[in-house]
Amino acid sequence: MTIDELARRTGMTVRNIRAHQSRGLVPPPTVRGRTGYYGEEHLERIELIKELQADGFNLEAIRRLLEGAGGSSREVLDFSRTLRAPFEDEQPEILEADEIAERWGGRLDPDLVARAEKLGLMRSLGDGRVEVFSPRLQRAGMELAALGVPPTAALEVAAKLRTHSRRIARVFVELFLDSVWKPFNRAGRPEQDWPKVREALERLRPLASEAVLASFQQVMSEAVEDATAHELQRELREPEERPKRSRKSRGRRRPR
Repeated sequence: MTIDELARRTGMTVRNIRAHQSRGLVPPPTVRGRTGYYGEEHLERIELIKELQADGFNLEAIRRLLEGAGGSSREVLDFSRTLRAPFEDEQPEILEADEIAERWGGRLDPDLVARAEKLGLMRSLGDGRVEVFSPRLQRAGMELAALGVPPTAALEVAAKLRTHSRRIARVFVELFLDSVWKPFNRAGRPEQDWPKVREALERLRPLASEAVLASFQQVMSEAVEDATAHELQRELREPEERPKRSRKSRGRRRPR
């Protein structure tokens, strides 16, 4: 395709394409006669540049990244998409505000909605519609409400969960950076190792979820056992302590 056709297919101006070429971001075309022709590689490269710019990378950072990947647009593009892929596998749910209110007992407190939006649990779309980012979390909240837990208390639990989850996520991110990315970076980001790094990132997602779930289940069992044992011991001690207190109270004289 000519540069005009490339511009139409990518939605980028001819001027910007030529500017990217001068910066070394887009490889030169194949020249036949006096006309330059572009192919799929150029389409992929421009698509990559646009995606990385949307993620906040400046052009110089994109150039260095491409140089580190040996100029392979496909490897950088695949890694960038893997990096930005959603971690969760559930889809957000769009509900009417009245429907959410009905699920939560018939009334939707604006303060609670604001708190839920601040926690990243939902957002208002206008026109009486609300996007719930995690239907599973919403179902858990509804179950808590059915048990008699006030919505304010449920949101407080959600806030604590997010705080602890953020710390856990940081543990796995640091593990990836220290064990995979930094050695790869120190080696000069060899082109043949890009698929290995991307595969490590892809495998980290289910491994992290499974490890957190297994650890939580183990710790939860221990916590329930400890709490139950403590409560049982307290209940067993109370009957022994009550007669002692009653005998002491009978031995006291009442003031006249």
